[in-house]
Amino acid sequence: MGMAVVILIGLWIWDELSFDRYHKNHNRIAQVIQNVTNNGEVQTWRSVPYPLAAELRKSYGSDFKYVVMGTGSGNHILALGDKKLTESGAYFEPQATEMLSLKMLQGDRNALKDPTSILISESVAKAYFGNNDPMYKVLKIDNQTNVKVAGVYENIPKNSTFSDMAFVAPWQLFATTNQLDKMTEPWRPNFVSLYVQLADNVDLATVSLKIRDVKLHHVSAQLAKKKPALFLQAMNEWHLYDEFKNGINTGGRIQYVWLFGIIGMFVLLLACINFMNLSTARSEKRAREVGIRKAIGSLRSQLIYQFFSESLLCVMIAFALSLLLVQLSLPFFNEVADKQMSILWNNPLFWIMSIGFSLITGLITGSYPAFYLSSFKPIKVLKGSFRVGRLASVPRKVLVVLQFTVSVTLIIGTIVVFRQIQFAKNRPVGYSRDGLVYIPMVTDDIHKHFDAVKSDLFKTGSVVSIAEAGSAPTGNAGSTSAVEWEGKDPNLSVDFPQNNVSYDYGKTIGWQFAEGRDFSRTFLSDSAAVILNETAIHFMGLKNPVDANIKYYGHSFKVIGITKDMVSESPYEQVRPTIYFLSKDPSSVILLKINPRMSASEALDKIGPVFKAYNPAQPFEYQFVDQEYAKKFGNEERVGKLASSFAGLAIFISCLGLFGMASFMAEQRIKEIGVRKVLGASVFNLWSMLSKDFVLLVIISLVLATPVAWYFMHNWLQNYRYHADTAWWIFAVTAVGAMAITLLTVSYQSIKAALMNPVKSLKTE
Repeated sequence: MGMAVVILIGLWIWDELSFDRYHKNHNRIAQVIQNVTNNGEVQTWRSVPYPLAAELRKSYGSDFKYVVMGTGSGNHILALGDKKLTESGAYFEPQATEMLSLKMLQGDRNALKDPTSILISESVAKAYFGNNDPMYKVLKIDNQTNVKVAGVYENIPKNSTFSDMAFVAPWQLFATTNQLDKMTEPWRPNFVSLYVQLADNVDLATVSLKIRDVKLHHVSAQLAKKKPALFLQAMNEWHLYDEFKNGINTGGRIQYVWLFGIIGMFVLLLACINFMNLSTARSEKRAREVGIRKAIGSLRSQLIYQFFSESLLCVMIAFALSLLLVQLSLPFFNEVADKQMSILWNNPLFWIMSIGFSLITGLITGSYPAFYLSSFKPIKVLKGSFRVGRLASVPRKVLVVLQFTVSVTLIIGTIVVFRQIQFAKNRPVGYSRDGLVYIPMVTDDIHKHFDAVKSDLFKTGSVVSIAEAGSAPTGNAGSTSAVEWEGKDPNLSVDFPQNNVSYDYGKTIGWQFAEGRDFSRTFLSDSAAVILNETAIHFMGLKNPVDANIKYYGHSFKVIGITKDMVSESPYEQVRPTIYFLSKDPSSVILLKINPRMSASEALDKIGPVFKAYNPAQPFEYQFVDQEYAKKFGNEERVGKLASSFAGLAIFISCLGLFGMASFMAEQRIKEIGVRKVLGASVFNLWSMLSKDFVLLVIISLVLATPVAWYFMHNWLQNYRYHADTAWWIFAVTAVGAMAITLLTVSYQSIKAALMNPVKSLKTE
């Protein structure tokens, strides 16, 4: 069981450490990232202005083999005639396919030089064309542009940053469609993902320092207040070191790699402790064997060799069985961990590490029994005068204490993780998620016929409210630094998330107002009005915010309402100052409030045909806001489920050891129990006598584990600005639970021994 846990954790760690290794040039690829100062703190952005690529090629061309712009993967509609599917794809410059070393099944990597071409993954080719040849067939992107299939590449594995990239379209097509050449201030917006491949023999840190101030030298004086500083992050660090605080990398998923690695070591250690404990506990039974072997000439070294051989044989059998157990449990483990792992049967490193690890485990488990049992004196053993002594049980007790210290620490940690998740889930979000649905919009067909769509939906009785917005409530459409207000520090650089919304947005999502009112059709002046959240008011220091004036790109807007803070980003972080504008332009999403008197499935069955009637070019796809919000807890929930599984296995292994120890002790004291029963001892007296030693060991474990668990979990919680505390009851519940588990485990053997007929135990051997 212990080795199976270690193999599963090892496969998970291997998958994490090998992230992005699919790309042949991963050691030389990096992303251009920037640190900017906003709202009094340093923020790290992964998007940059699009002219930066040309500037890097021009001024630092010798340092890079490739400089490639991309949009990052996003959902787009791919249409083949009447067949329309939403696929995740990206626009990239032609060199991206070479830099990412896409494995072409058909066509050529360089096909993106033609702006009317597209490369698709093998899964997309299968979905659209089945077994037919997809080459040079025409697809339409977002109901706007026809492109021909110029190549098919192998599906990118799940443990890659680009795993969801189902197609790659030319960057030139994106630039033309969005008229990038007509931007008045191209260095201002940050919407490009910029990747580079370093030239041979060029140091990443050196180049990173050289390009630091490139953006700073090209922005206006206002944007220069943000102090933009560029740097490179290597591809090998994208996944495991993705967290930045105040401009400094603070790690990321690497902490979970260390966490599960340590858990794996401890779980195996618990299994080893069981083996050592039960081996030494049976020492009296093997004492005569050792005495006879020594009497007929066996050397101590031969006995040590014998015990090590037994241990290694046991471990090798366990290893073979653990592989079977891992193979059976991998589907469940993959589902919990959101992975696509398999046993690395063809990887020599896997076998070298596994067999080497098994040998080390065998030596560890066999060391104590081998050196202890081989030290017995043959004369004392064979005369029958050998006794293990009072101190012989001390090492076993120490190991049992260590076992339960580890197990209790894991239990406390698991409770803290789940409590933190629940704490964040229970955080007020500032709007109502019940029955709230959003539909992403790729085309503007619904916007053009919004009033007609609204009327038809109301006729179906399926919705009670509808609105347009720049983003769903679970995210922000973008951010702006062009906000000014009276009393603002001229040297302060700001960055406010912004969202453009339509009338009835507040009614649809259930906005909660602290002051003022919502946008209203009865006030024509609302076209020049804004709504702020409470955090924005506190940040701006406005004493009488309602009816106050702010400026946006030099234009005056009146504040008409203050909403309570909406949690639209991480539920573990503080809400940022946010601004809402009334917009009549096409929006990214349509928001619907389903009629509470109608089931969701029935309502959606009526909503779908309306959208298909007005927007036939786009598949009807929707998301429930509460489900999207729940995804924000996905990473922590996966970690919690894995940790709880391993903690449960640790307790199980510890209980197996306790069960064996209790069985041995009951057998060892069988005559004493018989005498006590004859003299009138009750079953309860005998049970308490046999159980008290184990209870004492668990109490010591609790005393040792509590401060250790508190220290590590308190530090872990500090990673979140919005977090629960380490409440006392967590430790109390764990203590009661550990004690109950111990008593249940020990009681079976204790009561069994106490109920035994004393005649059987006291008659001659």
